Amino acid sequence: MIEGSGKYDFYIGLVLAMSSSFFIGGSFILKKKGLLRLARKGSMRAGQGGHAYLKEWLWWAGLLSMGAGEVANFAAYAFAPATLVTPLGALSVLVSAILSSYFLNEKLNLHGKIGCLLSILGSTVMVIHAPQEEEVETLNEMSHKLGDPGFVVFATFVVIVSLIMIFVVGPRHGQTNILVYITICSVIGALSVSCVKGLGIAIKELFIGEPVLKHPLAWILLLSLIVCVSTQINYLNRSLDIFNTSVVTPIYYVFFTTSVLTCSAILLKEWEDMAADDIIGTVSGFLTIIVGIFLLHAFKDVNLTLANLPVSLHKDDRGMNGTLPNPYERFSNDEENATRVSDLPVTEGISSRRNGNLVAS
Repeated sequence: MIEGSGKYDFYIGLVLAMSSSFFIGGSFILKKKGLLRLARKGSMRAGQGGHAYLKEWLWWAGLLSMGAGEVANFAAYAFAPATLVTPLGALSVLVSAILSSYFLNEKLNLHGKIGCLLSILGSTVMVIHAPQEEEVETLNEMSHKLGDPGFVVFATFVVIVSLIMIFVVGPRHGQTNILVYITICSVIGALSVSCVKGLGIAIKELFIGEPVLKHPLAWILLLSLIVCVSTQINYLNRSLDIFNTSVVTPIYYVFFTTSVLTCSAILLKEWEDMAADDIIGTVSGFLTIIVGIFLLHAFKDVNLTLANLPVSLHKDDRGMNGTLPNPYERFSNDEENATRVSDLPVTEGISSRRNGNLVAS
């Protein structure tokens, strides 16, 4: 699958992508710990407009960790296929969830543990079956890729859809339909990843002494990246402000990753030489990660463990002995079971969001 010198680039990109997830996932915990420490001291909290966290070293450690993760993620696109790097971003959610259970006393229920396991399995499958992109070593080669008719049509379509969603659909339905703002973030995110890929190549050329700064494409990519990222942040924050985070996060992950996979297939031809088993493996791994992220977020406030599985799963002693209760006894048992299930405690957490928006309220 990965041969020659590209093999080493692949592994470098893989290590960078995984390092990015650990740094970013850990940064949320450090920031949260710093904010909680300030709350115990009686300082005005960030959710109330306070800025005392600027004097807290744990918060700064989290910020530096976040910066290191973003740099590693940026560099990963220069070495590994976007089809691999982008889905691995889900590991930051997994790292954050696991560390929260240990350092913030946030319970990771049975759904969450299964979700973490599925995310790890899906990521492993994607790494094994990751596609090999066409070699693009210089900005000149990247400019030819960007000028390919297929990519021009795709980019034009993305821009038109984004403008329609921003100026026509957004004002009318953005406050009520969760897909509007998420769609804007996702389709523009595909272009931002392409810009990151090009800038990564430019930086590699800069290190070997090429006159990159005189190449107009480098500045076009930089400007486009700033516009795309600013738009993404704006509309993602709107979506998180209006809708439930546990719903926004998995939907955004699916939409964004699908957009990036489509863009990479068109721009870098990552899927052209893939065998059928690698295509099936990549898609299966991606779908497994989606299920894992959904389980991790959708049921995070349900206190479900192996010890308190729904009592309807527990067999009646007489049923196990082959004697079924009469209809009146069965009705009584069902009524009692329903009462016992409704009495199961539901944890509220400590106002944490496992998608990374860990801010004290």
